[in-house]
Parts: sequence; C-alpha cells; structure tokens
Amino acid sequence: MRLTAVYQRLVRAERDDQTGEDQRATAYNGTRQLVANALQATGDQVVNAKTVLPWLFTALGVPSGLIALLVPIRESGSMLPQAALAPWVERTRRRRYLWVLGAAGQALGAVGMAVAAAALEGLAAGVVVLLALTLFSLSRALCSLAGKDVLGRTVPKGERGQINGLSTVLSGAVAVTLGLGIRLLGGDSSNPMVLAILLVVAAGLWVLALLVFAGIREPDLEPATAEETQGWAGQSARLFRDDPVFRRFVLARGLLLVSALAPPFVVAIAAQAGGGGLSGLGPFVIAQGLASLIGGRIFGRLADRSSKNLMTWGAAAASALIAVFLLLMLVPSVRGSWWIYPVTYLLLALIHTGVRVARKTYVVDMAEGDQRTEYVAVSNTAMGVILLVAGAVSGGLALLGEEVALVFLGILGLAGVVVSRTLPDVSKG
Repeated sequence: MRLTAVYQRLVRAERDDQTGEDQRATAYNGTRQLVANALQATGDQVVNAKTVLPWLFTALGVPSGLIALLVPIRESGSMLPQAALAPWVERTRRRRYLWVLGAAGQALGAVGMAVAAAALEGLAAGVVVLLALTLFSLSRALCSLAGKDVLGRTVPKGERGQINGLSTVLSGAVAVTLGLGIRLLGGDSSNPMVLAILLVVAAGLWVLALLVFAGIREPDLEPATAEETQGWAGQSARLFRDDPVFRRFVLARGLLLVSALAPPFVVAIAAQAGGGGLSGLGPFVIAQGLASLIGGRIFGRLADRSSKNLMTWGAAAASALIAVFLLLMLVPSVRGSWWIYPVTYLLLALIHTGVRVARKTYVVDMAEGDQRTEYVAVSNTAMGVILLVAGAVSGGLALLGEEVALVFLGILGLAGVVVSRTLPDVSKG
C-alpha cells in the first residue's frame, strides 16, 4: 500500500476507472520501470557520444576520422535493427526478459569501452571503443523495442509519459553531480583512467537495471505465431503504404532531429573558441544533466496531456534558439565568451528532452498490442536511415562551417512544426 501511495504521488492521473487491485499492479510495475529506466538513463550520461566519448577519443589520441563515427553508430545502431527484431519480440511471451538481455549487452559494451580507455591508445583504442559501442547500440535496440511494449502492457495511458519524464529527472540529478565533479577535479589535462572508471560504474548501473526490470509482472497474453510474423520487410512497407497517420509521425520525427543533431555543432564551435582539458567537459555534462532534471517531470506531464503539441512546440523552440545563437555569433564579444556555449547547449538539451519524451509517449499511445511493437520497430528503423542521411548532409555542410549546418537543421525544425501540427492527438484514451 505504501508503494501505491508513493507512486501515485509521483505519477498523477485520473484513476476512477481503476480498481484497487489494478492500481496496486500499476504502481508495482510502474515503479520498477521508473527505477530501471532511471538507472539506464544515468548510464547514458557516461556513454554519451556527444560529450564524454569525444573527450575520451581526444585523450587517447584517436584519429579525428573515427570521432565522426561516434554519433552515427550510437544513434543508428540502436534504431536500424528494430524492424527485423520486431517478429522475435512479438513471438516472445515474457517480453521483459528481452529488455534484460539488452541491458546485459549494454553493460558488456560499457566494459569494453572501459578496457580500451585503460589499456589502449590511438587507432587501436578507437577501433575497440567503436566495436564496443556497436554492441552497446544493438543491445539498446532490443531494450527500446521491448521496453515500450512492456510499458504499454503494464501502465495505462495518462501515466506513461510521466514515467519517462521522472526517469529523466533522476538521471539528470546524477549527471549534474558528475559534471560538477569533472569540472572541479578534471584539471587542464585529459585523464583516460578517470573516464575508464566512470564507464565501469555505468556498466554496473545496467546490471542493477536488469535486476529491477526482471521483476515486472506482465499480463499473460498469447504471443504471435511464427506464421503471423513472417515477412517483416513486406509488413514494414505495407505499414508505410496503408497507414497515413504512422507515415506522418515518422516524417515529423525525422524533422525533429534538429534538437538531436544541433548540440555537437555548438560544442565544435565552443572548441574553436578555446577549451581546456577534462575540466572543459564538465559544463556540457552539467548542462545535459540540468536539462534532464528540469525538463523530465514537466515534459512528462505535458506529454500525457498532448504529446503532439509538445513535439510541435519543441521543433519551433529548437529552430528559434538556433536562429538566436547564430545571430549572437555575429557579435565578436559574445563569440569569445565561454558561457554562451554551455547555455545554448543547455537550452537545446532541454528542448530535446521535451521532444524525446513526447515522441516516445506518442508512439506508445497511438496503438495497442503487437501493433504498438510494429509501430515502434518500423519507425525506429526508418529513423536510423533518416538519421544517417541527415547526419551525412549536415556533416557535409559543416565542411563549409558549423553555422551552415545549424541553418540547415533550423530549417528542418520549421518543417517539423508544419508536419507535427497535422498529427491527430492520441494522448486521450
């Protein structure tokens, strides 16, 4: 009963249509997902392809060409396989165990990166880290697919966005602490051993997460048969062809990449303006943590009210922020001020927190049962392809200057506003 009371204080919703037994079951399962997701999100602050891993590569003397592969491998690797994995998930009765398997793979990936950080340098270190990151990302694909399905099975509408948001808040608090420690203790030189220790701690967080998630009680539903899940490629194509709402959602989500792809360019401009050693990483980790801490709970509740509107406003805010930042870069005194970069990164990360919570909630709310699994899998696989294309285009434009790439991403965000407004509101049951 105490667990139910604590959960209902954290996650606010109308529960008049739920029996006491239903409320207790939701509280039990929701709390476990909240804790497991928070542990995973905390580990993500360390295995971060936009901040920590680039710093690690610099410290180890990894060729710059390999640094450019970090974000594509991290993001696309966790998305591209999902349509192919969906039939396996649909044929599995207890889908929480697939999440457990994925968490174990992420822990192994983090350990591999730690070994490279502690024992290798140069090209060898870069190759090993990228291989470990590939294992990490593929494992995350399984967690992403199975986790959303378990959430939809065990937690009703009106509460799912808040669970995602609260997990983000908890991880943000840890990230702020981590960033302060790096800022104060990092010094002017990069120390790979410090980051190796952090990666080992992150691996331990995934082990704890899988132990917590394994205790979720799923409803006893019949899994799909092998015959029903054949031909995933054809099913994916039919989904795009026959479901206009899903098609618009994928398009909108692709245009919302503005908040995901813009932060590394802000960091790159900051590096050109002057930076230090490991201590220079601190402000950006703190900014990432503050965004999660501030935005997670707020955006979780807004997503439960209208995930569509949150996506729309997020795209608009990201484009507006990029425009303001680029205008400020025209002022020499502002461009030379160190504070403008972590502040801009913080605001972009805050916006991305809202967009991320919104699109996760939208895809869970827009379908039921195995159709939800297909929506999540196919949309993520499509996003993997879109991310590679958008990343390649923005990366190519960055050869003309990071500002040019940011202009391109700002235009994408404005297009995302237009498309997001055409989506139906699925937040209400």
